[in-house]
Amino acid sequence: MNLATLLANNVPMQPLILSGQVVLTSTLIQLLLSVPLACWLARSQGPMNAIIDTAVTLPLVFPPVALGFALLMLLGRNGPVGKLFGESIIFSFPALVIAAVIAGLPLAVKPIQAALRSPEATKLTEVAAILGKSRTTIFLRVLLPYAKRSIVAGVLLAAGRSLGEVGMTLMLGGNVIGRTNTVSLEIYNAVFNGELEKAGALTFLVGCISISMFIVLKKISDT
Repeated sequence: MNLATLLANNVPMQPLILSGQVVLTSTLIQLLLSVPLACWLARSQGPMNAIIDTAVTLPLVFPPVALGFALLMLLGRNGPVGKLFGESIIFSFPALVIAAVIAGLPLAVKPIQAALRSPEATKLTEVAAILGKSRTTIFLRVLLPYAKRSIVAGVLLAAGRSLGEVGMTLMLGGNVIGRTNTVSLEIYNAVFNGELEKAGALTFLVGCISISMFIVLKKISDT
């Protein structure tokens, strides 16, 4: 059996489409959140900065399943957020997006934050301020162009992390077949059910996507 036949027979479209929708939605949200958040973290000081920075970084070091359980308690039908909305957010597409955003956000924020904390960014900001530029102008015309490679790299890293997220997705999405089974969870399901060819085909496909992202990141870092 050749590779094309193996992929055609063992790659279900529903998890791929769902994962694509989750990654696209979460990446857009991460982009909208990461740039202003990284700028604020890079320029502000005080206890609130430390608290927000810790909260953003936490998904990198906290076990995803444990974090998913905490979110489950928060967003579930009996949780404070679930009660606020009047219905449970879990086991739905929004739950998958929330898991993906939280998992990938640190990887989007940290490269931008590091770039904006660099001596070069500080000097550019000081020069622009001396020239009488407003904070908005400095952010849009100075800092964003300076950090553009870090923004692209961070968003790509976040997208890759969102694609591979399992722990929080499993807890919040529930792995409901045909509804919340992303491609990563489908690999888990295939292995659990002994469908090793299916698991291998999906792993190969995800690997190709991940390698493509790495090549783009490599080109960005080399330019």
